[in-house]
Amino acid sequence: MSRRVSLKAVALTIAAIMGLAGCQSTPESAASVVVSQDTGKFVLPSYETVTLDNGLTLMLMPQREVPLINVQAVVKAGSIDDSIAGTAELTAQAALLGAGGKSKQQLEQQVDALGASINADAGEDGSYFTADFMAKDADVMLGVLADVLLRPNYDAAEYDKLKQRTIAQLSQAKESPKSVIARYFAKQLFGDNPYGNAADSSSVANIDVDQLKAFHLQNYQPNNTAIAVVGDFDVAQMKQKLTQLFGQWQGDALGASAAPMKPVFAPAKNRVLLVDKSDAIETTFLIGGLGVKRSNPDLVELNVVNTILGGRFTSWLNDELRVNSGLTYGARSGFISYKEAGLFQISTFTKVSTTEQAVDLALKTYHRLWEQGIDAATLASAKAYVKGQFPPKYETSGDLAGLLSDMYLYGFDASYINDFQKRVDGLTVADTQRLINQYFPKDKLQFVLIGNAAEIAPIAAKYGEVTKVDIKDIGFDAK
Repeated sequence: MSRRVSLKAVALTIAAIMGLAGCQSTPESAASVVVSQDTGKFVLPSYETVTLDNGLTLMLMPQREVPLINVQAVVKAGSIDDSIAGTAELTAQAALLGAGGKSKQQLEQQVDALGASINADAGEDGSYFTADFMAKDADVMLGVLADVLLRPNYDAAEYDKLKQRTIAQLSQAKESPKSVIARYFAKQLFGDNPYGNAADSSSVANIDVDQLKAFHLQNYQPNNTAIAVVGDFDVAQMKQKLTQLFGQWQGDALGASAAPMKPVFAPAKNRVLLVDKSDAIETTFLIGGLGVKRSNPDLVELNVVNTILGGRFTSWLNDELRVNSGLTYGARSGFISYKEAGLFQISTFTKVSTTEQAVDLALKTYHRLWEQGIDAATLASAKAYVKGQFPPKYETSGDLAGLLSDMYLYGFDASYINDFQKRVDGLTVADTQRLINQYFPKDKLQFVLIGNAAEIAPIAAKYGEVTKVDIKDIGFDAK
């Protein structure tokens, strides 16, 4: 679940340099999200955005404290664009199996010799390529990134090894309910909407090299991509390097033609997906419903309210299910927000024998939002907690590069960071009640229970219409 949030600074606009269009800039500042001594609020470090003639976006944030650079390239193509579930993820990962005419071994040796790293993966909304290296090795590593992003070999023999490893990992993951329960929940909630896509051993087995090449050709386009650079570099020199490496990258006539997103419908009734794991000694469960998009204007305030319910160790859910009753080692809740959809979920686990007690207590605690509401003292505590936890999320160059790429992918700006404290401070008790009523799913809840079905099936029937599947079955939906 996409699942990363980003920050940045606002500032002065300066003239475009080196003939590049769309340049926005702010003066240099400290290495991470900081608290301004003048205003006492969080401030995103300054950065510059440049759009090349081919549509590629560059986001450049110099941080000169240590001689390191982090680069993250993000392509607006993720699992929601899969024709076969798993294609986006494998397209990204397979790009590291050799590129620019270099074999996988040659590529790895080149990167390892520098003490650098390069990684690739995909989420629901985007594909990500991340490189970390010493500033002195920028020319080499930026060249490696360009090869991986633009010229992957997609070697059939190496890809077959990756595919077999992936199939084995997907099969093994079902040994751990905590590893797969979110996939069952997303499939139950989103159905045939692309946000319900979840790779399984069967879908991966049907993805060949030609499909990776087609996905790359269709989606890896300069006007569909941003490259965020954070670290020890000169802005003018970095723009020149990136222009030389990526400026000639041209989009293809077949390039990204986003299909209309299928609508996401709210559930019509309570439903329970009972996933039988006959050898389980615990029941792992999720309860929830639809959430909010990443663009929702109340996202910051919702995080504060959720902190009280299940977003910290002293939350209501953790207090009731762990501290007071001893039913679990931990319980939490949260919103997971994507570009076009989102979900809300409560998650925990318990002994099979205490399944009913734990589910009932989770529901009872959840309904305190409506029956009891949030008082001023509880709200004040949550505000202080959220403000204290916020800056450490964006301390490193990698954190900030991820933030920049999220800003591009999800279309938000520096105000998310710069106005964060003001929005948290401005939240009132009356506001929390509006947020609870508007966004937290109160009824028609969706349940996923993974455990010994022979023992918990009668319990599951209490909570809604039950569909039973076996965890050994391929996939994550009800057949």
